[in-house]
Amino acid sequence: MKCDLYVITDEAISNGLSHAEVAKRAIAGGADVVQIRDKNYGCHELFFVGKVIRALTKKTKTLFIINDRLDVALACGADGVHLGQDDIRACVARQIAPPGFIIGVSVGTVDEAVRAEQEGADYIAVSPVFPTASKGDAGPGHGLDALRKIRNKVTIPVIAIGGISQENAGDVIAAGADGVAVISAVVGSPDITRAARELKAIVRKAKRIFNEHNREKTR
Repeated sequence: MKCDLYVITDEAISNGLSHAEVAKRAIAGGADVVQIRDKNYGCHELFFVGKVIRALTKKTKTLFIINDRLDVALACGADGVHLGQDDIRACVARQIAPPGFIIGVSVGTVDEAVRAEQEGADYIAVSPVFPTASKGDAGPGHGLDALRKIRNKVTIPVIAIGGISQENAGDVIAAGADGVAVISAVVGSPDITRAARELKAIVRKAKRIFNEHNREKTR
């Protein structure tokens, strides 16, 4: 699963742009994964927006994830669903989903991370790493130490989310994250495409340094 840059759409901070337009611009900037997240949309609205974004992401082979709503994700042909701790369990979603369907789970502790992997999650998102205003219910940041501990206990990809910016993206990669998920750092930018491109370049550079460091340690 390629997940250097995972962009989550949010119309509340997108300067008037729709979910679809945000997705289009983020993809142009190199987003590997696009997730639609909108707590105000009903099932009907989310389905139709999802169909539009599904069409965009199919053209570019960008992964498309829907937050929370497994039913909508399946109905509009998304690549996967992202689940919170209060949503349907990953093991239950896995029973319903077709082969190859991606299931991500938000976690905040080692126990939650290990359980998510055991229950069939394809990736986990450590949320939030730093304090963030993008999710009012996110709580305080868990920090880089928690991210390192979680990375050491699971084998599936670990995404860092919450307060991620160009200034600290390299730090979360150095702590073991496989990629970063962002809202405001890209969606809230006046130039979404440029912000995505710059952030992805930072992540890729940090991953090269991290991998080189690990190779040196094993020699």
